[in-house]
Amino acid sequence: MSSSRHEGYLSLVLHAHLPYVRNPYHEYFLEERWLFEAVTETYVPLLHLFENLLNDGVDFRITLSLTPTLLEMFNDSLLMSRYQRHLDSLIELAGKEVSRIRRDSEFGPVAKMYRLRLLRIRRLFEEVYGKDLTSAFRALLGSGKVEILASAATHAFLPALMSEPDAAAVQITTGAGHFRKTFGRNPSGIWLPECGFHPGCDDLLKKCGIRFFFVEGHGLLNCRPKTSKGIYAPARTPAGVFAFSRDSECSRQVWSATGGYPGDFDYRDFYRDVGFDLDAGYLAPHLPEGVRTFTGLKYYRITGGSAAKEPYIRERALRKAKKHARHFLKSREDHIRSLRESLGIRPIVTAAYDAELFGHWWFEGPQWLGYFLKMASRQDAFRLVTPSEYISENRAAETAMPSMSSWGDRGYSSTWVNSSNVWIYRHLNRAARMMKETASRNPAASGIRKRALNQAARELLLSEASDWPFMMKTGSAAEFARIRVTEHLEHFFRLQMEITEGRIDEANLGRLERMNAIFGDIDYRIYARDESRFRREVCRRDRTLRT
Repeated sequence: MSSSRHEGYLSLVLHAHLPYVRNPYHEYFLEERWLFEAVTETYVPLLHLFENLLNDGVDFRITLSLTPTLLEMFNDSLLMSRYQRHLDSLIELAGKEVSRIRRDSEFGPVAKMYRLRLLRIRRLFEEVYGKDLTSAFRALLGSGKVEILASAATHAFLPALMSEPDAAAVQITTGAGHFRKTFGRNPSGIWLPECGFHPGCDDLLKKCGIRFFFVEGHGLLNCRPKTSKGIYAPARTPAGVFAFSRDSECSRQVWSATGGYPGDFDYRDFYRDVGFDLDAGYLAPHLPEGVRTFTGLKYYRITGGSAAKEPYIRERALRKAKKHARHFLKSREDHIRSLRESLGIRPIVTAAYDAELFGHWWFEGPQWLGYFLKMASRQDAFRLVTPSEYISENRAAETAMPSMSSWGDRGYSSTWVNSSNVWIYRHLNRAARMMKETASRNPAASGIRKRALNQAARELLLSEASDWPFMMKTGSAAEFARIRVTEHLEHFFRLQMEITEGRIDEANLGRLERMNAIFGDIDYRIYARDESRFRREVCRRDRTLRT
């Protein structure tokens, strides 16, 4: 596409995140399946899609955030070996299904599709990616068509931590450092968990050399002072960091299960799964400890609001995905041309989504994305860009401070701070203060004391994950979330007591190190007093790497 002819820009952003869930002391841990399902249904399909586009010479752009917790699980040999076991079991179940319904003209082809698809996923995971998804994503960076973003260490909801600014600073610094270690470069941008922004957060980003972040639309619409371009050009914060805004119409069209594409009656129904439909005895070898759960084998399409469902027809669903991709393209062309005329600028429209929408929740999502990227590469109304590309071409920006904001219900933190979960924050704030005090009193710990301090830092970071208050609010896995927060905090406070009293239980410490093994190179001194000299040193290294 000619850069002189286009009317504006479109930036597609996918946010890939899962909470850190790992338990080596249980042979089967049900919640680990969240990772296994996402690898099979989203991460491997997206990797394969991007590689195919590159091989076909498609001039596409995509921006992808990969959170530290997700990358840590990708890099965990225990979890990846368990994933292989999970995938092998699914392939065996799919083979049984092909045999069971081989004479069924409606469901038989769907079963064959699943078996072939799972075999392809296993071949990609084992033979093409070498069981190393992190390296596969890293390889995309060299193409210039995929930009990868950092995120906070454990996806903490940062506005809720701003009463203890050091807690938020450690989340950002650790996330940026993890990115640097993983990808060999400093991150240009960051995905703020839940799009949670609080004025002052931009200072923390600037110190780590981060150039841009994203807010929900009202974060820019309510900025101070007001900007003239609204959500269709980024604002530069007083700290000098660019704030891009999500476009609500793009979100609704692709995300909404009622008014958006994923709710179309031809698409696969997510909830109707053989894990709940078939005989328990038949399924038993493929269910963890006999607990009924989703398998990913689903034979019905959405059909409508009634309980009665019609069989899923793959070819029909793919035709609809192509139709919807064409509709999305036309909508963006019309919208960007209209903005160009009304605003007198080349606007940038930011379409940002959870990555797990594509493949996991919306089975046809990766195919829709592939169709759209190919179509978009052949038109002249707009250019696909990464945020870094846009900034390099459009350095002028109005200076303004976005308002405190988030995505989610009502857009002002109510999902993550409400009556169901607000109780956690007094404990998190107390723990953050204690961690800072203990780290400051131990500027050069060694041996078991250093191990205990590092593990206390891990437990604190894990307790701060935004996933736990989210689950409490929505009611999905609420008890599991309550237990996770409570356990991490109990581990933290016990370690603090043992460190203070000088009687560390090495057996218990070893158990925690094996169970919550995230951030193997963590250094507790990142919490030390004096605005953390150590933290400033880490940020200086980030900036040096950039230059």
